[in-house]
Amino acid sequence: MKDNVKTLKAEIRRLRKVIKGLTPSLEAMLRLRGFRIYRKEPSEDLLLPKKKYITAYFEKLKKYSFRLFLRDVIKHQDFFTPEKVTRYSTKEVTSQYIEFLLKTGVIEPTPGGYRTVKRPVKSFGETLEWFIAGLIKKELGAETVRGVKFKRPRVGGDYDLIAKIESSILYMEIKSSPPKQIYDKELTAFFNRVEDFAPDITVFLVDTELRMKDKIVPMFEAELRRRYKKPPPVERLEKELFHINKKIFIINAKDSIETNIWTVLAFYWRKNEFGI
Repeated sequence: MKDNVKTLKAEIRRLRKVIKGLTPSLEAMLRLRGFRIYRKEPSEDLLLPKKKYITAYFEKLKKYSFRLFLRDVIKHQDFFTPEKVTRYSTKEVTSQYIEFLLKTGVIEPTPGGYRTVKRPVKSFGETLEWFIAGLIKKELGAETVRGVKFKRPRVGGDYDLIAKIESSILYMEIKSSPPKQIYDKELTAFFNRVEDFAPDITVFLVDTELRMKDKIVPMFEAELRRRYKKPPPVERLEKELFHINKKIFIINAKDSIETNIWTVLAFYWRKNEFGI
C-alpha cells in the first residue's frame, strides 16, 4: 500500500509539472487580474537554521508543540532559560528542542541560558508563512509566493501566501497569534483584500488547536453581517474546519496544518469537478 501511495504521489507531481508548463506562470496570472507584485518574500524576521539543516527544521515545524516552543524562543530571544520555554511541552521534549536549535545554529549559549543567533525577530509569523508555502510547494508542486505587497489605490496590506494550483489562484491569510490576539479590524482588512483580489479559493488559517467556534467563527459572522444585507452562513465542513459558500475556508491546526489544508483543497476541487 505504501509503495502504491508513493507511486501515485510521484505520478501526481509529474502530471502537475506538465500542467504547470501548459498554463501561465503565477506572475502572469496576477498581471491578467491587474495585480503587479511590488514586494515579496521578506526575510527580516525569518528564523531559519544553517542550510544543511533546513529539511530537518521543516519537518520539526510540522509539530504544533515545536511551533509553540519556537514562539516562546522568539519572545525571549535576547535571553531565555529552559524554564521560560517549557510552557507547552515536557522538560524532556523542551531539552530536545533546545539541543536541536543549538545544533542547527538557530540559538547559541549565553551565560546562564540561551539566545537566538539572529536578532531582532519581531514575530513567528514570517517563519510560519515560509513553512506553509513550503508545504504547498512540496506536496502539490504549486508555484507559491509569500509576504506579497501590491500597489493598490484603496486596498493595502500583506497577502501572506498566494499560490497557483493548476489554473486556480489560492490566497491564504496565516495567523500565528492565538485567537484572543486577532481583532475585528484584521478581519475587515482580510475581506477587503479578498473582494479586491477575487481569488478562486481563500483560506484563513489560525495556528491554534483551540475551537474556532468560540471566537473566530463569530467574528466572521459579525463581519459578514456588516457587509451584506443577506450574509452567507459560516458552515462547518468537519471538526474545526468551516467554509463560506464553499469558497472561503476557516481552519486551525488541530490534527495538523498539513491535513487541514489538504482537506479543504480536496473539498474545493471535488465541488468544482462534480458541482456538489
